[in-house]
Amino acid sequence: MWNGIAPLPTKRPLIRMRDIIENGQSVLEYTLGMDFTIYSKNRLTKDASERCLARLSEAAVKLGPLAEELFPQHDWRGIRNLGNILRHDYPDVLDAVIWAAITHRLPPLLADLEAFLARYPEDQETL
Repeated sequence: MWNGIAPLPTKRPLIRMRDIIENGQSVLEYTLGMDFTIYSKNRLTKDASERCLARLSEAAVKLGPLAEELFPQHDWRGIRNLGNILRHDYPDVLDAVIWAAITHRLPPLLADLEAFLARYPEDQETL
């Protein structure tokens, strides 16, 4: 929300979904083979993962209510709020919360988006 005005949903939802997948896959690549202890001690991986999660969150904001319509099983409010937490409340972000999002919530989100996008050509931007 900017000056009391909520952002308009994107006219190119498939692009935003691909943004979510791209950033989510990057996070999974960065954390591949790690457990929580290793992740929590690796500042470079944490910083890179949090940056990608912030971009993923922004893409979710741009998707607007379409995200809930197409994928109601995912916590879109939480996904959108994660970006705000990362940008504004960084000292309060617990590594365990981010790790749980990466390991438990991100893989099914990406799988659902990938399955949905498989029905469309890669260059298609709209539904």
